[in-house]
Amino acid sequence: MSSSTAFQFGSFNFFCNAVALPLCPLVGDGVEPACYSRNIEVGGALIFEPATLVIHFVALVMTAIMIYHIKNKYTAVGRKEIVMFFYMYMACIVVDFFLISGIIPISSSVYQYFVALEISMIIATLWCLLLNGFVGFQWTEDGTPLSLWSIRLSSLVVLGLTYFVAIATFIGIGPFKASSPVALFVVFFAFGAAFVLLYYLVQIVLVVNTLEDRWPLGDITFGFFFFAVGQVMQYVFSKDMCTVAKHYIDGLFFGSVFTLLGVMMVYKYWDSITKEDLEFSVGGLSHVWEIRDPLLGDDAMAQVAARSQQQQQYGQGGQMPQQGQQYVKY
Repeated sequence: MSSSTAFQFGSFNFFCNAVALPLCPLVGDGVEPACYSRNIEVGGALIFEPATLVIHFVALVMTAIMIYHIKNKYTAVGRKEIVMFFYMYMACIVVDFFLISGIIPISSSVYQYFVALEISMIIATLWCLLLNGFVGFQWTEDGTPLSLWSIRLSSLVVLGLTYFVAIATFIGIGPFKASSPVALFVVFFAFGAAFVLLYYLVQIVLVVNTLEDRWPLGDITFGFFFFAVGQVMQYVFSKDMCTVAKHYIDGLFFGSVFTLLGVMMVYKYWDSITKEDLEFSVGGLSHVWEIRDPLLGDDAMAQVAARSQQQQQYGQGGQMPQQGQQYVKY
């Protein structure tokens, strides 16, 4: 096999020649990457893509932290909807961890089923992200069963349809063939890219039409930029970077890093456009606000403080003593 493969629509050969995707042994001509990350031996077992696995572990930790902060914004708009995206992203990382590490070997009878699961989860996760982009328009009240289950059920349908296309391509059911995986190519690349692009455009419309602050546009633009750069570095420049790094890292490493950065910017964007109603916040730290009048002297401030203390003391059923009156304590 030549060290360079030309791009052809509907074929994964060009991409498989650049980077070791889990689906590459199952489709096309079984093209191997021209340069790939070296493996390490742990306890007598070979572990592939060790640098990328480290990034996956970091991504799991960072995503867990983001989920924690999302759950603490008790009254933020779209809190329950956006957290589904982050849970699905974590699930994608876990499945990819088992595949690229070699824990589930290519020779295993279940390998193709896990690859189909990974592909379907990626597309379903991007679909979930796209639907979250419409939550801000309040087409229905966020957090309600209609809002939540419309995302859950539609994401499940997308996952199921994508899984069928993938496994049918691997096995060869009906018109689907591993030698010509056009349908899987369209779903994996065209649909995935379309979901991300539409989400980005919808957020631009949302910010421009509904918010006075334009800073969130920077957050979501950086997120889109990181995702795009990650895809380019993973599929286009993987060979060059792998050669320069002497096989220690390859395109999968950079793709994982920039995808994580993109996801983090999605969280930053969501956090910047949501406001929490502190009146109904539960479990958060209480903030003490001190208001000072620069025209008041120390004696006047002391009188104000004493009066405030008396109001707190007698405010729950008692009556404030008026000027010239006293409460007699028996």
